[in-house]
Amino acid sequence: MNPKVNFFFDKAGQWQKEFEKLRTIALQTRFEEELKWGCPCYTWQGKNIVLIHGFKEYCALLFFKGVLLNDTHKVLIQQTENVQTARQMRFTGLKEIIDLEKIIKAYIYEAAEVEKTGLKVEMKETREFEIAEEFQKRLNESPELKKAFETLTPGRQRAYLLHFSSAKQSKTRESRIKKYIPKILDGKGLND
Repeated sequence: MNPKVNFFFDKAGQWQKEFEKLRTIALQTRFEEELKWGCPCYTWQGKNIVLIHGFKEYCALLFFKGVLLNDTHKVLIQQTENVQTARQMRFTGLKEIIDLEKIIKAYIYEAAEVEKTGLKVEMKETREFEIAEEFQKRLNESPELKKAFETLTPGRQRAYLLHFSSAKQSKTRESRIKKYIPKILDGKGLND
């Protein structure tokens, strides 16, 4: 038990009992407990295995390489279509966690084995992401913009591509693109 992590459990409101039970289960694995992204994270030799976090409708265990787990009980959920590696095990009440305790432990141990064996997730290449038609037009019209975009890190490129293409209306896509062109030209990412 890491005292630095206690604040997360002390401040928890809606999911207090659920978080405490998930912590008890995670600590039984003997992994290191750390605070990452403001949440309890359980690691093995510095590698992230699982994280406890909460949302309005549910609390969850996030398995960093969940896509590589054998989800025999069909309990892992892909948060959004763009999440490539992580998978969540979601809970809406304490009884659900208690009922699934053995399965939770088995998944945590399997996640650790994935790390121990060095398995890697084949990530989608940036070129495989959809480019909004409006952004492609801008890239074609401006060699300077195209060069600036291509020099961004793959993660920054993906963030822009996802942000632009997620807008349903062309007008919104155009507005987003116009807003972020100066940042792209400055070599900055969406959230820099």
